[in-house]
Amino acid sequence: MTNNKAKIVATLGPASDDYEVMVEMVKAGVNVFRINFSHSDHDSAREIAKKVQRLNQELETNVAILADLQGPKLRVGKVEEGAILKKGDVLTFTNKDELGTAKQVFMTYQQFASDVKIGDRILIDDGKILLEAIHSNGIDKVEAKVIQGGPLKSKKGVNLPNTRISLPCLTDKDLADLEVAMELAVEWVALSFVRNPNDVYQLRDILQKNDALCHIISKIEKPEAVVEIDEIIEASDAIMVARGDLGVEVPMQGVPLIQKMIVNKCHLQSKPVVIATQMMETMIEQLTPTRAEVNDVANSVLDGADAVMLSGETSVGKHPVAVIEAMSKIIAHVEESGQVRVNKENPPRYRNRRFITDSVCYNASKVADQIGASAILTMSFSGYTAFKIAAHRPKSIILMFTSNRNILNTMSLLWGVRGFFYDKMVSTDETFKDIKNIVVEKGLVSGGDLIVKIASMPIDDQGMTNMMKITAIEDN
Repeated sequence: MTNNKAKIVATLGPASDDYEVMVEMVKAGVNVFRINFSHSDHDSAREIAKKVQRLNQELETNVAILADLQGPKLRVGKVEEGAILKKGDVLTFTNKDELGTAKQVFMTYQQFASDVKIGDRILIDDGKILLEAIHSNGIDKVEAKVIQGGPLKSKKGVNLPNTRISLPCLTDKDLADLEVAMELAVEWVALSFVRNPNDVYQLRDILQKNDALCHIISKIEKPEAVVEIDEIIEASDAIMVARGDLGVEVPMQGVPLIQKMIVNKCHLQSKPVVIATQMMETMIEQLTPTRAEVNDVANSVLDGADAVMLSGETSVGKHPVAVIEAMSKIIAHVEESGQVRVNKENPPRYRNRRFITDSVCYNASKVADQIGASAILTMSFSGYTAFKIAAHRPKSIILMFTSNRNILNTMSLLWGVRGFFYDKMVSTDETFKDIKNIVVEKGLVSGGDLIVKIASMPIDDQGMTNMMKITAIEDN
């Protein structure tokens, strides 16, 4: 466990789903474990959920689970070892589910031949392999010429930057996987290949009809999503900048600026933002990251990301614990510099039903910075105030106390937030006195520190936050 404010999301897989490895990863700095339904089956997901529940009990942590739905992701099937595509070769995509070779490969998307047109670009494995369609029978076979070759590996993703595919955002597989995610009561569900806010509303409707408490992360990896980014952020609970697919769907040189733009827009709407894909990819094999990877992680934190995510580095890599340790060190060093860049001048502007709560959160963050407070304490049933305060990026830690166990783990994705269960609501003064003693006992603050406290008055009113108080911790 670390005191970093930016959080780490780690993908579980064969290299890391052993319980003892998971424990070491949490101790090294993991806050959220990701189940990638592109590769995980339902039984594996259930086992992971049991292990996370166990480690949370044993380590007294609030590690969350992120269930990542595959979405309308096109993939090749299984491929024999050692298949290499060379420039000028012709690869045939077929609907026949059989072991692939350097000559022919299974395509999971059954409408591939009817959607792809001659001249369309086909990219495999995040653009490592580039082909151009030269023939299609319109039914079950597409021939493509290799423009840029490389190793053809099993189950790698396929992108069609020039092609509008017919698949819906939520596929039949996604709906089946979502059933399991709701059964396991995961905290976060990631929706892949979001194209517009209606995709998000469709998922939210399903969650609400099933009384599921999952929060939605919209993955931005399509050009259409970038165009409608403001509406998608508003419809979502959080955003993920999925740079792998995004970097092959749009010109690669555009990705850094798109990333910065999305981070800024998420701050303005008080929505967490996760930066993902190829952050420390060389550590799949190597024990140390490249300097470029160190810079990438550092710049994501400097830009104000709530979390950074690891994929193959922890799911199939040789050093799942070491990569967490390396990432934690980078985050800590950047945060200690005090150079994290966010626009803190974002006061509430509209007199809506949340105006008073939003104003208290904004001013609590501002006052905490002005007086050098060690912590902001918030009482919250829904977690709303934690989202709002985190978006203002105060220098102090954010300690959220709640009587709602369902949101404790959810908070583990939010920048700077640590959640605690508390259900002894007596009076505002008595409650805050008790909470102050708890944070002192846990070593989160000490004598001489200043803390900013916000809550509802009366304390049992779980609606509007309307009170802010500054308190000094007495020296023992």
